[in-house]
Amino acid sequence: MICVSIGRTRHKMMIAEHRALADKGAQLVELRLDYLSRPPDLVRLLNERPTPCVVTCRRDVDRGRWRGSEAQRQALLRAAIAAGVEYIDLEDDVAGEIPRYGNTNRIISHHDFAETPEDLAEIHKRLSALDPDIIKIATMANSPSDCVRMLKLVASARVPTVGFCMGELGTASRVLCGKYGSPFTYAGFSNERELAPGQFSYDEMKNVYRFDEINSETKVFGVLGDPIAHSFSPLVHNAAYAHEKMNCVYLPFRVPKDALMTTLEDFEWLDIRGYSVTIPHKVAVIAKADHFDGPVQEIGAANTLFRDSQRSWCASNTDMDAALTSLRTAMEERQFADSSLQGKRVLLLGAGGAARAIGLGVVRRGAALSITSRTSEKTAELASKLGCQKIQWENRGSVFCDILINCTPVGMHPNVDESPFPMHWLRDNMLVFDTVYNPENTMLLKQAREHGCRTVSGVEMFVNQAAAQFERFIGQAAPRDVMREALRRGISPVKFWIE
Repeated sequence: MICVSIGRTRHKMMIAEHRALADKGAQLVELRLDYLSRPPDLVRLLNERPTPCVVTCRRDVDRGRWRGSEAQRQALLRAAIAAGVEYIDLEDDVAGEIPRYGNTNRIISHHDFAETPEDLAEIHKRLSALDPDIIKIATMANSPSDCVRMLKLVASARVPTVGFCMGELGTASRVLCGKYGSPFTYAGFSNERELAPGQFSYDEMKNVYRFDEINSETKVFGVLGDPIAHSFSPLVHNAAYAHEKMNCVYLPFRVPKDALMTTLEDFEWLDIRGYSVTIPHKVAVIAKADHFDGPVQEIGAANTLFRDSQRSWCASNTDMDAALTSLRTAMEERQFADSSLQGKRVLLLGAGGAARAIGLGVVRRGAALSITSRTSEKTAELASKLGCQKIQWENRGSVFCDILINCTPVGMHPNVDESPFPMHWLRDNMLVFDTVYNPENTMLLKQAREHGCRTVSGVEMFVNQAAAQFERFIGQAAPRDVMREALRRGISPVKFWIE
């Protein structure tokens, strides 16, 4: 079950949002009374309520907005209990002062906005002695491994426990707590009004992560990166699982560069079946693999880590074939006289993980490759590895090429007005391939079309590489049309769902 938190300054808006959530299928709503600008009117809020409610009123020390006295706040909580609200949230330091009454369920809560303390078990034991129906523990994640400690606590708890980590490092635990026995999780009304750090919206929790379908048998996959909040991989992979009616969930895992190996080791407890891998981990993740699928070692980067039939970790790189398929399709559709890369002059912008894979692919197919990036050392290292020409970044416009491929993040949302290759350097009939997929129509591609160039967006490459990952994770063909539609829906400025 998903508990949706509402925090509005006006009673009218809080009631309207409660009704809207009920219409969308919400089963439990948290009313944050501390957000109201006027004294809360419980009769108005609770009479004819369309769903069961949790009444919560947070103090400043709990990152809340209550400005009245503590005596007034506790009187308000008692009044909500007397009114028969389904759940009341009581902080652990006041729970002993507010006795059980009627049928209201007591949520005894503990929040730590600084860290996930080492003594989680002791905190849980203390909360268990305060007559709870449900225990809630929310702590700040300072490392991805904090999530594992929290989820172990949830899994072992004898009292029903809602336990998760806050912050971007803890977002996945808000979903995974359902796998380990949490009676519900929390979500926000929309992405624009996050009431707690790292909180998903109700729409995301329900329709992307399908929280209500998660159970102890759910298989877990995810994407490793830093940053990771911008990634559309969860949207695309979860859409595929939903379409195929699979008990699987795919999550974003923000993992700092220096924490990769420790995190992967600690995540073994979560029994994660496969990872997509993005910046900055594509090179380092190779060290985790027991086996290799394809030319990973030759590329020097992997974007996929999955369990093979022996449960060993296997590294793969789906970027190369995805990019080459996108290029070949584009050349065929645009009626190139020769859709092969043999003899084509290719200028590659960037020297990261994707560039390593694509560069090897075009060289293997006989193209004359030149590489440039903003980091001259990385450019030189990759050019030497591939046996191709290196170009200084400031001289990239002087290179005559048939195909221009952008593997840098320049032009990616939100910096949509930037281009890695000024328009006056473009040449007629050049094929321009931008691996950036958000937005699909980047500034580079807009200017290329204005100049009469043929273009390829990053959407097809993204879908191709994600589909190949799906097939390695699951062992069956991916629903590519479903994945493509999910991506386009996600990057569209006009959302196809109500947030």
